[in-house]
Amino acid sequence: MIINILDYLEKSNKKFPDKIVFAEGNKNITYSALVDNARRIGTCILDETNVARRQPIVVFVDRNIESLVSFMGIAYSGNFYVPIDIQMPKLRVKLILETLRPIAVVVLRSDIEYTKSVSPDLLTIVYEDALKYYIGNEKLTKIRKASIDIDPLYATFTSGSTGIPKGVITCHRSVIDMTEALVDTFGFSQDTVFGNQNPYYFDASIKDIYSTLKCGASMYVIPKSCFVLPGTLVEFIKKYQVNTILWSAAAIALVANTDAFDKDKPGCLKKVMFSGEVMHNKVLNYWRRALSETVFVNLYGPTEITSVCSYYKVDRPFEDDEILPIGIPFRNTEILLINQNNQPVQGDEIGEICVRGCCLALGYYNNPEKTKEAFCQNPFNTHYPETIYRTGDLARYNEEGQIMFLSRKDNQVKHMGQRVELGEIEIVVNSLGLIDASICFYDHNNQKIVLVYKGKNANNKYILNGIKDKLPKYMFPNIFIEMGDLPYNLNGKVDRTLLKDKYKNGEIQ
Repeated sequence: MIINILDYLEKSNKKFPDKIVFAEGNKNITYSALVDNARRIGTCILDETNVARRQPIVVFVDRNIESLVSFMGIAYSGNFYVPIDIQMPKLRVKLILETLRPIAVVVLRSDIEYTKSVSPDLLTIVYEDALKYYIGNEKLTKIRKASIDIDPLYATFTSGSTGIPKGVITCHRSVIDMTEALVDTFGFSQDTVFGNQNPYYFDASIKDIYSTLKCGASMYVIPKSCFVLPGTLVEFIKKYQVNTILWSAAAIALVANTDAFDKDKPGCLKKVMFSGEVMHNKVLNYWRRALSETVFVNLYGPTEITSVCSYYKVDRPFEDDEILPIGIPFRNTEILLINQNNQPVQGDEIGEICVRGCCLALGYYNNPEKTKEAFCQNPFNTHYPETIYRTGDLARYNEEGQIMFLSRKDNQVKHMGQRVELGEIEIVVNSLGLIDASICFYDHNNQKIVLVYKGKNANNKYILNGIKDKLPKYMFPNIFIEMGDLPYNLNGKVDRTLLKDKYKNGEIQ
C-alpha cells in the first residue's frame, strides 16, 4: 500500500537506478542520485530543525533540478515543501511568509543574499552544503514509520480576494490518488518521456513530476527560450523524444499563434494534455491538423482538488467556435453540479462545479475562515460529515452527460436585463481567426461589457462582424481594448484582476 510519495521514488530506484529521472539544460540526475541527495537533505533538515515534522519549509524555486531534489529532501524529513518563485515581487513573498511562518528555507548558495533580504531570521539550509551531509538512516526510518497518508506534502499559494495570498495545503494521499488516476487512465509507463513546461510554483507541475516518479519514467524540463523561439521547441521535443506533455492551455495557444509546426512537426509526441484555462478549439484544431495521430486530452481542476478532477479525451472533430467539454470525473472522484437553490441541476440547467473525494486539499494554511467557505458540508448528505469543495466555476451537462465548463460565478453578470455569461463571449471571440487571446469583464459603474483582446489586424468592426450570427445583440461587447500583449499571472492564466484594476473609463491605464 502506497502512503507516501517517496514509495514511488524508491520503487523506481530499485528498478532503474541508473536511469535519468529529471533533466534540465546540460544537467541531469539519475534515480539513485536523486534518492541519495534527497536523503542527505532530509537528514540535514532533521538535525537543523530538531526533528520537526509536518512543518512548512520554503524552496525558492526556478525550473531546475535542485528544486526537485529539495522537494524530495523535505519529504524525507517528514515536513512539507512550499515552492515560491524567486522572481516574485518581494512584497508578495513577505505576505506569503507572514501567513506561512516556515521553520526553514532550502536555498542555493547563490540565493542566500536574496533570502536574507526577504526573511533575515529564517533558518537557511544551503543546498550545496546539505548534499555533503551524512545520511541518517535511523532518523529517516523513524520519521517514515511515523508518517501517514494525510500528512501534508506541499503547499502552493494562489491569489486571495483580499490581496493576501492563500496557501492551499495538499497531502500525500491526494497526490497519490491523482497520480494513480493519471497513470491508469492514460497508460503512462517507464517508456514515457515527459516534457515539463509548468513552473514548479504552479500546482499543475505535480502531474508530470509525480507521474515520472511513479512509472520510472524521465522528465525533461523545456527551457523558456523554446517558447520564445518556437522552432527550437520542435527541435527540443525531437532531440529528447518527448512523447507526453501536460501543459497549460496558454502554452498550447502560444505554439499555435506562432505557427510553430508549419516548418516541422514533432511526430514523437503521442499524448498532449492541457489545463489551466479554457482551451479554444481554434487553437486545438491547429495542433490536431499537425499531429493527426496524437491523443489530445482536456484536463480540468483547480489547485484545491490537487490539479485535476475531470478529463475529456478529444474523440471527434470540433468547429473553431464550439465549446470543448471538460468531460467526466476521474475514478474515485465525484463531481456535483449544484444550482442556486443548493439542489442538483436538472437537464441542461447551469450549476456550480463541486467536488468530493480524496483529491480535496486539506484547506488553506492558517486561514480557517476561507477554508470553511470553500470546503464545506455536502448539502445532499445530512447524516455524517462529508466535505465538498465549491470551485466557483459554472457548468452544465451536454446531451452525452459530459460536463461543459461555462465560466466563473463572478463572470456571470446581469446586463440589459439579461443574465450574461462573459465566458461564452470569450469563447466566440477567441474562435475568430485574427484573435490570439481575449477576456471579458464587466464595468458595473457604466453597465458595459469590456472586451480586452490581442490580435494583429483585428478591430471592433472585425469582431462584431465575426460574432453577430453567433451571439444575441445584448451579449455584444460595448468597449473594445486592443493590447499588444495580455498580462499573465503566476498560474499561466490571463491576469483578469490586473486588467480590471488598471481599467478606467474605457481604457487600460
